[in-house]
This record gives sequence, structure tokens and C-alpha cells, in this order.
Amino acid sequence: MSVSGAKPKPHLQAVREGTFRADRQTEGARFSPVDPVEPDWAEIFPSASRGALAKEAKELRDYAATLWARIVPALVISTGLTETQRETVTDYVITATRIWQGERALTRQGMVVQTERGMVKNPWTSVLNAYRSHFRSLTGELGLSPSSASRIAAPDTGGDDDDTFD
Repeated sequence: MSVSGAKPKPHLQAVREGTFRADRQTEGARFSPVDPVEPDWAEIFPSASRGALAKEAKELRDYAATLWARIVPALVISTGLTETQRETVTDYVITATRIWQGERALTRQGMVVQTERGMVKNPWTSVLNAYRSHFRSLTGELGLSPSSASRIAAPDTGGDDDDTFD
């Protein structure tokens, strides 16, 4: 059952913005400050024995590793992402990688493909719609869209020694 109204701000965001109120907000779960460990992309995108599928699997692993290296350090700094929250960002990287794979397949195969029943819409179009919907929800969850990022305030880097981010 969903709750109506705006999503509550994460605790650290409310503290950074100076809007935290103990009578209205809770600190929530606290996780240990350990950077997320990158998954083994070879397990997630296993390689075929040889040929074009093996090449594509390697390209998927490389793309996922590059995306992880670009996204995770920023999330650790901006949102305090920890190892216990790794599955969400892993799911984001897998989803983005599958979208990349699907777009490449559409470019190679076209929007309409020949089957035994004649010309039909490429199945990747339906798959991509589902992945894009999931991608939008993960992007909002992680604060990676322009609108969701605008709701996250950068940590205050003033000279305050009591600051949470010292």
C-alpha cells in the first residue's frame, strides 16, 4: 500500500539543508560508511564460447564497468551510498546496460523485422519500453535525473567542525 504525498527527504539531505526536525523526521536506518564493491560483471553478463555473442558480452561488461566507475563515486559523495545499498545501483547499471544493448540491436536490425509470419515490430521495442520505465524509477531513487538531483542539496563545506561530512 502506498502512502500519498511527497516522498520524505533522506535524513542526511534534511540535515544538509537545515530542515531536519526531530519531531517530524526520523534518522532512519544507518549503514556503515563502506564504499560499494563493484560486482563481477562476468557473472551478470556471461560470455558465450566464441563469435559475435562473446564479443557482445565483453562489450556489455565493459560498458557496465565504465558506467559503474562513473556513477558510484558521485553517489558515494552526494548521497552517502554504502555497500548495503549496492543492489540498487547495480540494478541501475544493469538496466542502463540493457538499454544500451537494445538500442544497438534496434540500430542493427531495424524497427521492423522479418519473421515466419511476415514483417513485425522488433521485439526489442517492447523490451526497451519496460527497461526505460524501470530506469526512470531507479534514476529518481538514486537522484540521477535533473529534477531529482535538484532536490538533493550539496554538503556544506563551511568551517564547522561539528558537520556530518567532516
